[in-house]
Amino acid sequence: MSDSTNRLAIAAGLDTAIVVAFVAIGRNNHDEDPGIAGLAATAAPFVIGLAVGWLVTRAWDNPLALRTGLIIWPVTVVVGMLVRRLLGDGTAFSFVIVATVFLGVTLLGWRALRKLIVTRRHII
Repeated sequence: MSDSTNRLAIAAGLDTAIVVAFVAIGRNNHDEDPGIAGLAATAAPFVIGLAVGWLVTRAWDNPLALRTGLIIWPVTVVVGMLVRRLLGDGTAFSFVIVATVFLGVTLLGWRALRKLIVTRRHII
């Protein structure tokens, strides 16, 4: 596997894992069925949002960049909420806030941490 393929796989995997973790934590906190089908159904709107974010940013060109995450994050939230609304699922204000904060901290966080590590390696 080439270095760029590795970067792409890592970024896509981390972003997807973050979205699934967000959904799993929420479902657990609300005592919802822990089954895979329920998890997949609840995650689907946000996975769609994540995919749209990747398309909008052409994330495959620079998937690890913080600026890529700065666009992926709000697109994931907005599209995820719109799809939830279209499916008749809830989009309570508190849920939108929690989703925005969690996904922002995590989708940007791993990219910022990576940038910090890479920058420090070049300084030392």
